[in-house]
Amino acid sequence: MTKTAILVDGAFFLKRYPRVYKKTGPLDPEVVASDLFAMCKKHLDSRNEHVPHSELYRIFYYDCYPSQKKVHNPITGKAIDFSKSDVFQFRESFFDELSKKRKVALRLGRLADHSAGWRIRPEPTKGILKKTLKVDELTETDVYYEITQKGVDMRLGLDIASLAFKAQVDQIVLVAGDSDFVPAAKLARREGIDVVLDPMWMSVSGDLNLHIDGLWSTSPNPHP
Repeated sequence: MTKTAILVDGAFFLKRYPRVYKKTGPLDPEVVASDLFAMCKKHLDSRNEHVPHSELYRIFYYDCYPSQKKVHNPITGKAIDFSKSDVFQFRESFFDELSKKRKVALRLGRLADHSAGWRIRPEPTKGILKKTLKVDELTETDVYYEITQKGVDMRLGLDIASLAFKAQVDQIVLVAGDSDFVPAAKLARREGIDVVLDPMWMSVSGDLNLHIDGLWSTSPNPHP
């Protein structure tokens, strides 16, 4: 019996989710959590050639709480409380729903406040550089507050290393879409772990494709 751990890059999953599951408007945290759990469980289907006769070790979900900061829009001076935003309310409820699922472990990083700040969106930036838009013509929606996650990728990489070195699983299914995890995937394969990538139907770089043992998406195909 193959023992499988499923590791989910949360930021990637939530970005792909509306497109793959054809959702518009506000998302229901309970529905999203159930869809994620069902998507992961399909990787254990005995009819799946990539994981025959597999038993779930655990689903690890990697993400970060959104910001709870209070800031002011530099264009309008309008006060913004991120803790009352739809994004924060959704993530809080979504994490709560996931925590209720059997064999799901939340691995949450934190936000890097030192790198936070207001940024001008790409389109108005182009206008400023081409001199078709003046700085004093920027509107409230032309800027956004950027905060980067810290510790999420590191936790994912360390968990892959721990699972491999301790021989806790025979297989790792990685739900992700970029090549940041190539070093960890290579390490796991060197330790004899079968590594399957689920990119949720997104095309992957050749670099990432070279360092996996299988490629299989279990979510609905958005472009059949």
